[in-house]
Amino acid sequence: MACPVNGSRRKTQVDMGLVAMELKGKKVLVVGLGKSGLAAALFLRHQGAQVTVSDLRSAEALAKEIPGLLEEGIAVEAGGHGLMTFRRQDLIIVSPGVPLKTPELAQAKTFGLPVIGELELASRYLKGKTLAITGSNGKTTTTTLCGEILEAADFAVAVGGNIGVPVIALVEQSRPDGWSVLEVSSFQLESTQQFHPEIAVILNITPDHLDRHGTFDNYATAKERIFLSQDSSDWLVLNADDPRTVKAAPRASSRIFWFSRSKPVAEGAYVHDGNIVFRGGKGEQPETILPLTEIHLKGAHNVENVLAAVCATRLAGASPSAIRHAVAGFRAVEHRLEFVAKINGVEYYNDSKATNVDATTKAIESFPGNIHLILGGKDKNSDYALLNQLLRQRVKAVYTIGAAAEKIETQIRGTVPIVSAHTLKEAIQRAGNQAVPGDVVLLAPACSSFDQFDSYEHRGRVFKDIVLERRGLGIWQNA
Repeated sequence: MACPVNGSRRKTQVDMGLVAMELKGKKVLVVGLGKSGLAAALFLRHQGAQVTVSDLRSAEALAKEIPGLLEEGIAVEAGGHGLMTFRRQDLIIVSPGVPLKTPELAQAKTFGLPVIGELELASRYLKGKTLAITGSNGKTTTTTLCGEILEAADFAVAVGGNIGVPVIALVEQSRPDGWSVLEVSSFQLESTQQFHPEIAVILNITPDHLDRHGTFDNYATAKERIFLSQDSSDWLVLNADDPRTVKAAPRASSRIFWFSRSKPVAEGAYVHDGNIVFRGGKGEQPETILPLTEIHLKGAHNVENVLAAVCATRLAGASPSAIRHAVAGFRAVEHRLEFVAKINGVEYYNDSKATNVDATTKAIESFPGNIHLILGGKDKNSDYALLNQLLRQRVKAVYTIGAAAEKIETQIRGTVPIVSAHTLKEAIQRAGNQAVPGDVVLLAPACSSFDQFDSYEHRGRVFKDIVLERRGLGIWQNA
């Protein structure tokens, strides 16, 4: 096969930019106090920087975070962003949840102040090699699987990023001979400058986060930043079955490997005679990695995720046996088509991570029919009418919740019965009452969670708690 990525190219002081810059005593502002912002602030302070954090939330809303920050000697600006706070800095670190178009950030750039994200900051300190994965859907499953494969292959591995562990938190555990496996989002990528993964993966690009990026092209361009700093010694893994991902290929300087569920590829992973195979180079014979029957994940989209993971980890040097062992033992990641319970013959699935229309489409396609579908949350300027054909074919009823309910109902009206449930608890109650043995109750909301929940994880946990609680009470019928 083609030579896997080896340790010959190390990060240098030129690659690492900010590492060569003395941070001790420098004034650094961190904008946004989510997980990434908090971790970045603490990291910078431990490097000797004079750190200030700025967040739109009130001091009361940040009551849990502020005491620890002050104890570390970090100044806190709460309840808004002060323009002079931004102008007095040597460097600004922006959290993924903060748009770069925020007026204070935009003005800071006009003054020539450097503005980078937590991913960019962390990538300059990570030791070893980086495998980075992005896409509209499937990122967390593929990232987790890649980490488990590389562990099975006896590599030192650290897994993080948009998956829940800030990248900056991986710096201490990263090793010169190891891999950092990162899930990276468009929000993280849009603030990168020199981010340079040895292996980059784009799973798919379908409309999402249009409320932030404005247009699909802007969103896709942000995704493509994952390979912007790659060169001919790096690898880019792309989905040969995704039209927008295919369009990205001519803009890459790296060597491209493909994965496909529908056709053979000259270099990469594909399905052949019921097996996943990998071809390491043009003209080489494909090697069989594992049969499809050993993939224990629902849905055709998860075959694509496995193909991407096989391709990326094979390039990283994992053996076919290690890959097969890890895939065969891999189960669904929490909140991603996660089986919760079977009650009175009705199965309940938690796909809270289905935060866009394409993800919900794939969730619906994972079941042959008889679905009671829970939709809704905070709208991201999505087109829910794209679901209509599938709704007619496979869904018995839709239960709408949250701020997007009215828009969803307008766009899907006339396809299937619609129940305005308002809250997740009411949706579960009403779906449970209407479902009969053989039906599926599926949470795949096609929206973000921020109208009623802290995160998609919070929403998924609430769904599971309600399902399991009501099962224990035995009050599914006529509740």
